Amino acid sequence: MKSRIVAGSLALLGLAGIALAQPALAAAAPKQRIDLRVLVLDDDSTGIDTLRAQLDREGVPYDALDLAAAGRPRLTAAYLADTVDGVRRARFQGVIVPNESSVTGAEATALADFEREFKVRQIDAYTFAGSNVGLTNTWSGVLDGTTMQVTDAGKAAGFGYLKGAVPVDDRDPAVSESFGYLGAAAVASGATFTPLVTGAKPGGGATGSLMGVYAHDGREELVVTLAANRFQTHAMELGHGLITWLTRGTHLGYTRNYFSVHVDDVLLPDDRWDTVHNCTVGDDCNPQRDPATLPYNQTIRMTKDDVNALVQWQKARGVKLDVVFNGGGSVEAGAGDPLTAAVVANKSQLRFINHTYEHTYLGCVQDFTVTPWKCTGQWVSQADITAQIKQNVDWAKSKGIPIDPAELVTGEHSGLRTLPQMPADNPNLAPALNANGVRYVASDASREQTPRPVGNAVTVPRFPMNIYYNVATVAEEVDEYNWLYTSAADGGSGICENNPQSTCVSPLGASGFTKYIVPAESRIAYDHVVSANPAPHYAHQSNLAEDRILYPVLDAVLARYRDTYTTATPVVNVKFAETALQNRRQAAWTAAVQSRQIEAYLLDGKVTVTNKGAALDVPLTMPSGTTLVTASLLGLEVGGGAFGEAYGGERSAWRSVARNGRQLLSLPS
Repeated sequence: MKSRIVAGSLALLGLAGIALAQPALAAAAPKQRIDLRVLVLDDDSTGIDTLRAQLDREGVPYDALDLAAAGRPRLTAAYLADTVDGVRRARFQGVIVPNESSVTGAEATALADFEREFKVRQIDAYTFAGSNVGLTNTWSGVLDGTTMQVTDAGKAAGFGYLKGAVPVDDRDPAVSESFGYLGAAAVASGATFTPLVTGAKPGGGATGSLMGVYAHDGREELVVTLAANRFQTHAMELGHGLITWLTRGTHLGYTRNYFSVHVDDVLLPDDRWDTVHNCTVGDDCNPQRDPATLPYNQTIRMTKDDVNALVQWQKARGVKLDVVFNGGGSVEAGAGDPLTAAVVANKSQLRFINHTYEHTYLGCVQDFTVTPWKCTGQWVSQADITAQIKQNVDWAKSKGIPIDPAELVTGEHSGLRTLPQMPADNPNLAPALNANGVRYVASDASREQTPRPVGNAVTVPRFPMNIYYNVATVAEEVDEYNWLYTSAADGGSGICENNPQSTCVSPLGASGFTKYIVPAESRIAYDHVVSANPAPHYAHQSNLAEDRILYPVLDAVLARYRDTYTTATPVVNVKFAETALQNRRQAAWTAAVQSRQIEAYLLDGKVTVTNKGAALDVPLTMPSGTTLVTASLLGLEVGGGAFGEAYGGERSAWRSVARNGRQLLSLPS
């Protein structure tokens, strides 16, 4: 009778005849539910801040308990665990503490008992390599310029997305930046210590663990003896491995390493830097100056050979740059323009974004009779903005160039608020965007780092690169860099002396581009990549012309990435609209985490995600072999195929969960 009831129920659901996954045999141990949330004991230390930053980047939910707060909740058995529907529940899947002695007495006992009962892991964010954590200190000191190594055990425990070598930067030889204790295992009987990441004394000699697992007393602690902060490159590279180890690779959250680059002003000429007078010809150079003293070629514009070089570079690197174009430049160049012909001939190999027809300034009407310029009190009209958007779309269509009309980069990000002259957007911008179906408009991340709505559109912040719009040669780049970043006494503008956000450098010589600018600019871009930030970078068409000075910077970013990460963890080269989608998902998820809209837990090898609010895209990261469950009836399940996308040795994806809906996943046995 029982089998007929099940069969009849399945038939009513239209599932009769489908092979069902058999439920796992009951475990000998009592059932345990593990909620997918991390507990952070926060003492405002740098080590804790570094791990909180990584949790935030990936979107992993956590509760931060301020250890210094008066009247804070105490760590008790009831705070850490309870019973739900007759099943013991751990309220946290992992614990992050400042060090092994962060809490004492009854709290330490409650925490240890909790970790033993539920096999919950703990990270000691930063501590001394001493006997309390199963180590003896073999050496301590500054690690700048050395190279750490991920061990085979480390790769198996969560750091498998890394090839093995993790450099420790030495950004300023005059400053000690990275300190660590090298530790050797010194455990009592019944305990073990397994190094996951090791380091070495500069110049050779002592080696030892910088991150390792101390297993003792029925518990596991990942002991970190490396001082790090959230902005250091190696901290970001190792951060995901720490989270994976802590959660055993099963958690809410999602991470990718993004790298997209926009090349603005394609088809237009850009003004050129004057290395004699330290100004930009056609922009801020005095028009009364003797033309004979100005550069012969006063503008920079790509050629057909530069387009062919771009296509070949893309093929060789497996990364596409985004061509941000102005059709008016093609029309101005004439019907036989070789650059236009090359762009059109290679249109299937390129990605395009509308940059308006003529790169017209779309904010206030500017008054240049004063320096700096000011607004006249009038605005560029909605009709003029619409014409700039629509004419460029029409030009692209006439050439068969594929574009998404919803994407837009205005000239100089104009129309958006620009301090100090324009504290508010041009009021005509939003109506023009709406009328033309624009949903994504670029903004400058150095001014606005957070996306915001503009009419029906949303801003997409972009990182500027210090490869200037008005240079095409190495000599020009070095000269302008020296002008901006050296003191007046050294022949520079002295701007760096009065700007708290800038640092003066010694004048760069002929090798300054290769030895200083490329390493500095590629490091900045690389840090954006490994911080899981999807924001694109931007440069200009002038940087792909003549000496093609953008490529060495991009190559340095990609070379370092490919030296550090496995091929299973490629850079994600997203398009503009996809960046906006990722921004939207991250913002919605952050709000949902703060309101505890999502409940997620692990029970009997199954993950259940329940949405208690409006429909939401939920980020999930799971071990390889995890499968979707599309139906569950009387304990029997219908498999829905492999979950997510492979990345870094795991499976991860954003899954849409309806209001009051559920997502079920089955972990590999």
